[in-house]
Amino acid sequence: MTALALNPEFAINPDPRCACVMLLDTSGSMAGAPIEELNAGLRAFQADIQEDGLAKRRVEVAIVTFGGTVRTVQDWVSAGSFQAPLLVPEGGTPMGQAMAQGVQMVKARKQAYKEAGLSYYQPWVFLITDGTPTDEWHSAAELVRRETAARGLNFFAVGVNNADMSALKTITDRTLKLNGLSFRELFLWVSQSQKGISRSKTDEQTPLAPVTFGSPA
Repeated sequence: MTALALNPEFAINPDPRCACVMLLDTSGSMAGAPIEELNAGLRAFQADIQEDGLAKRRVEVAIVTFGGTVRTVQDWVSAGSFQAPLLVPEGGTPMGQAMAQGVQMVKARKQAYKEAGLSYYQPWVFLITDGTPTDEWHSAAELVRRETAARGLNFFAVGVNNADMSALKTITDRTLKLNGLSFRELFLWVSQSQKGISRSKTDEQTPLAPVTFGSPA
């Protein structure tokens, strides 16, 4: 079965796509204010990106959480149809499994675009964590670096509170330390960046919005 048959929206909307998968730490250490601010940030992202008619059509969002287990709480959906989930904290921090899943989701989505004849922008993988990986994560970090070097994706990592920043820097050069719990500012930056990308040509390097929510690690 073709990608067009599997996803009729591809036929209805042939615009180029920008895939953005968010890997979100929902481990037990995120309980209280951190998870509340994370949920508020996701709602701000939804409201902001849905104000942009072009981004609503071109940006696609998926969310993977890692807290005890790894879950796809939102499979690929257009930004216009995105509904911010309510995340609940529990368990450890299986970051390695989450990263591997995120990369595989991006690769599968790009293949679906190709089969449907759609052009696409370089996908984003956006990881947020407040801790240290509790599973084997080095092989996933190497996978991320290979995909990044091959320009298969852009990978961003944001550390919150007591996040293991040395581990994040092993994964990607695009590593930031969040100022406090500035999740709303962070997700508005993601939204603004995705809006800018959606207005560009697929082969252009689009400048990112200025970072005001954190600092380079």
